[in-house]
Amino acid sequence: MRRRERRRPNRPWRPRQSSEASCAAAVNQLQISAIPVARSALRYTPAGVAVAEGSFRFSGTVTEAGSERQLDYEFATVAVGPVALGLDREPLGHTLTLTGFIAPRARRSNRLIVHITDYARQ
Repeated sequence: MRRRERRRPNRPWRPRQSSEASCAAAVNQLQISAIPVARSALRYTPAGVAVAEGSFRFSGTVTEAGSERQLDYEFATVAVGPVALGLDREPLGHTLTLTGFIAPRARRSNRLIVHITDYARQ
C-alpha cells in the first residue's frame, strides 16, 4: 500500500523577523503637550471600564532638517480606565502633557488615534 502525502495549505512566504525588527516594532511611545478642545460624553464598556474620547490641539514650532517649522493641528484621542475618569474632570483649554501611544482606530483602519496612558497638568 502506498502512503498518502499530507498536503500543506497554500500560504504566502514571509521572511523571518530578526530580533532587531521585533525590538524596533515594540517602541511606540508618544509624549506631547496639547490643549483639549473637545470631548465626548464619558462611556462605559460592557465590563464597566470607563472610556473617554476627545480632540486635542497642538500648536508650536519644531526643528526639521535645520530649519524651524510651525505646526498647528488637532488629533483624536482615547483614554481608558482611571485615566479616562481623570481626563473627564479636566477643563477644556488648559495645556496638558500627554503620554501614550499611536494605534489604528480599528483593526483594518488607516486612520490613527492617540491612546492616552497618562497625563499631567502644566
